[in-house]
Amino acid sequence: MKFCVKYAIFIKQEMNSMHITGIIAEYNPFHNGHRYHIDETKKRTRCDILICVMSPHFVQRGEPAICGKWQRAETAIRNGCDIVIELPFPYALQSAKWFAQGAVRSLQLAGVNDIVFGSEIDDIQTLKRICLIDETDYQDLMAQGLS
Repeated sequence: MKFCVKYAIFIKQEMNSMHITGIIAEYNPFHNGHRYHIDETKKRTRCDILICVMSPHFVQRGEPAICGKWQRAETAIRNGCDIVIELPFPYALQSAKWFAQGAVRSLQLAGVNDIVFGSEIDDIQTLKRICLIDETDYQDLMAQGLS
């Protein structure tokens, strides 16, 4: 038991000195945009480890994935991810809010330093303003046609 504790402390110390980046994906199916996201994430963060949180056999809102979780995880590893963590089933089947909360929490528990995401909006200021929108106001904006 003493050896296991020392080993666990050593791993924890090693993890603290590593730069760990996380991404959240479904890869349903994996395409060149996903590969670009992985490559750019590794280039921009210079991470030692890239962790991907991925939905299981069923993706957001309960749709079955085109490919099984094992095939999608293998594809993620072959294309640059170092570790794939399965998003717990209850979060995977929820709305975007709960899907994201479960995925972000999984990455927090894995000890990531950064979470990197892709966006079709190439304007960080717009994204920052969107982050500041209250949930009630967001619902109103969605009802008015914001997408």
